[in-house]
Amino acid sequence: MPEQSNDYRVVVFGAGGVGKSSLVLRFVKGTFRDSYIPTIEDTYRQVISCDKSICTLQITDTTGSHQFPAMQRLSISKGHAFILVYSITSRQSLEELKPIYEQICQIKGDIDSIPIMLVGNKNDEDHNREVQTSDGEAMARKWKCAFMETSAKMNHNVKELFQELLNLEKRRTVSLQIDGKKSKQQKRKEKLKGKCVVM
Repeated sequence: MPEQSNDYRVVVFGAGGVGKSSLVLRFVKGTFRDSYIPTIEDTYRQVISCDKSICTLQITDTTGSHQFPAMQRLSISKGHAFILVYSITSRQSLEELKPIYEQICQIKGDIDSIPIMLVGNKNDEDHNREVQTSDGEAMARKWKCAFMETSAKMNHNVKELFQELLNLEKRRTVSLQIDGKKSKQQKRKEKLKGKCVVM
């Protein structure tokens, strides 16, 4: 498939089992599965509004392991925005994001203009919490990125996460709302209303 310049690419990173795929699938398809199936790399597409026109939000769900450093570098170099996911039930999963964050800085250079969200997923499992909300917030401050806790299982903050990420984009206007929810077809229909059509 040819690369389209109006694609907006979001890359999701995080350790295995933190719920990257669950967050993406919950957002794109509204589904949740309890079983864990490791991802190599999947890409999902969602139509969004971009600079008042329509573009494709391309979400790359990366592998949780570090077996594919070349794929990881490529994902970073092509990405426009990044979601770094850890599980609030695993301090280790937060630690594993550090080299990924450093690599984003290395490849992207000036990351001040790049939307990055640090996400503590599984906040429905508070009884197993290893990472306090304040720890996540502190890390986000250190990395100068946004922070949010989510639960893919409970569908908590999932849409908000993607909307917030798009809000961080300074170089263009991207939004999940497609022109006040009217599609081009609807607008075309409205334009055609009241016009005589000779059959």
